[in-house]
Amino acid sequence: HEREHDREISELAARHQEEMEKLRAELKEEQKHLLDELRQQMAATHKAELEQAQLQSQTLHSLELEALRLTLNNMHTSQLELTQSNLRKEKETALMELREMLNDKRAQEVAILQSRHQLEWEKIREQCLKEKEDL
Repeated sequence: HEREHDREISELAARHQEEMEKLRAELKEEQKHLLDELRQQMAATHKAELEQAQLQSQTLHSLELEALRLTLNNMHTSQLELTQSNLRKEKETALMELREMLNDKRAQEVAILQSRHQLEWEKIREQCLKEKEDL
């Protein structure tokens, strides 16, 4: 009876040992599976964070480019306005100079015409006086 009992204890111990080995193997497999899942999740999280960082970087880069474009556009607009203002001033100056030149030329022509008129008037007067004397 004791041998039977020892044999049953041995069998139970062996079964217990087998079940423990089986449970350890299952536990190891489950740990491996969970570790793989965790690694995959960490890789996916890392990839998502990396993509998010790249997107933020691209967004920041786009914003910087837009700011530079706006700045350049403002500078260009200011330059155009300054150029227009300078051209307007040059045009006004040129018009004033032309007006002065034309006024001077007109004054010269008027003076020439007046002196011709004076000479012709004196000529006619002298002719008139001569004709009177002849008569």
